[in-house]
Amino acid sequence: MALWQEVNDLSGEQVQLCYHCHKCTAGCPVAADMQYGPDALLRMVQLGQREAVLRSADIWLCAGCEACGARCPNDIDIARMMDALRVLAVREGVQPALPSVPKFNTLFMEIVRHTGRMHELSLMGLHKLWTLNLVADVPAGLQLILKGKIPLLPEMAGARKEVARLYENAEEGINRE
Repeated sequence: MALWQEVNDLSGEQVQLCYHCHKCTAGCPVAADMQYGPDALLRMVQLGQREAVLRSADIWLCAGCEACGARCPNDIDIARMMDALRVLAVREGVQPALPSVPKFNTLFMEIVRHTGRMHELSLMGLHKLWTLNLVADVPAGLQLILKGKIPLLPEMAGARKEVARLYENAEEGINRE
């Protein structure tokens, strides 16, 4: 199956509708840090450049903010497409170009799974331990804690069972494919 067809199936989008107007990349807040940017990555998917796409750091750098999709004249939800590319990369065991980014993503999702919401201090601490990058950003983090911008203890969501059910349903969907 062609890469674009797999991405379409996983994302529910139609990658082939992109005619490369570049509006997505122009509006992307992280495009400057990407190797290709959303528009070029879409083109690579259309051309079937599987290995380059799945190894690209771009799929992990995407913030999922949906600024790209909001600008797309063909209403392609590029953030959903990036999610599909991450799923394919994980399924195929592709080692990401920036290993700390998927680690961050995994930690973020696990914290939400267990608390029902994000807790920045847990994410920051666990990410530093997992990546062994223990001292970078510590002064900035301490300032945020001292100013009360980051709570010390996580606040548990009342709907944690519902959040857990969402995770279970998502995992079942991924495992079926």
